[in-house]
Amino acid sequence: MSIYQHFRIDEKEFVDSVLEWREQVEVQYAPKLTDFLDPRQQHIVESIVGQNEEVQLSFYPERAERKRALLYPPYFHPEQEDFGTRLFEIEYPSKFVTIEHRQVLGSMMSLGLKREKFGDILSTQGKFQVFLAEEISEYVRMELNQVGKAKVTLQAVPISNMIHSQEEWQENVTTVSSLRLDAVLASFYNISRQKAQAYIKGSLVKLNWRTTENPSIEIEAGDVISTRGHGRSKLLSIEGKTKREKWRITFGILK
Repeated sequence: MSIYQHFRIDEKEFVDSVLEWREQVEVQYAPKLTDFLDPRQQHIVESIVGQNEEVQLSFYPERAERKRALLYPPYFHPEQEDFGTRLFEIEYPSKFVTIEHRQVLGSMMSLGLKREKFGDILSTQGKFQVFLAEEISEYVRMELNQVGKAKVTLQAVPISNMIHSQEEWQENVTTVSSLRLDAVLASFYNISRQKAQAYIKGSLVKLNWRTTENPSIEIEAGDVISTRGHGRSKLLSIEGKTKREKWRITFGILK
């Protein structure tokens, strides 16, 4: 039985990376720290490494969405500093100018950073924080001096000062004729299937944090869909088929 059958075809490259990390820890008997992983990637790492007694696994930061994974041999006892993660607050003249999450993300990407090198961008009431991999933190601190029209500086803060935002999902129950992405998306947002297909083919839809242009890909319980202009939704459970051969599903829309 191939390990790949448990994952989607487009996840093969990442699965190969996880297998390499696991083997590296087993052979070198030393810890391996990853970049920031999205929740789907974390699930894959847990699925592959979680049952292996020779390789232990921890994620950090605990309450973040994007986390770094540390794979390590049984003798190793990880400390916070082993995860190479720093938290910074973005200071700017908030009385005179406003900034948005997308502007912070765009400014970070414009520095030539890979998305995997920084974690969550947190915000509440005009206050912004960002998790950075320690190896690039000083570079970002020196180079990130503007977000939108605002002049900014980065101030290191303790992890204990992390902004906490509680996700609330508005649950709904419905039926769909198919578990294809376009059919599910149309049902989630009460739009036509043709419009859902246009969103997907226009690269406006992310499935599990990855842009997809495939409307026929089948959705599974736990999958997260982000659609530009509509926000984030999640297929919470698949209840089975009705007498009319439709799928009854429970899904959530992020408030």
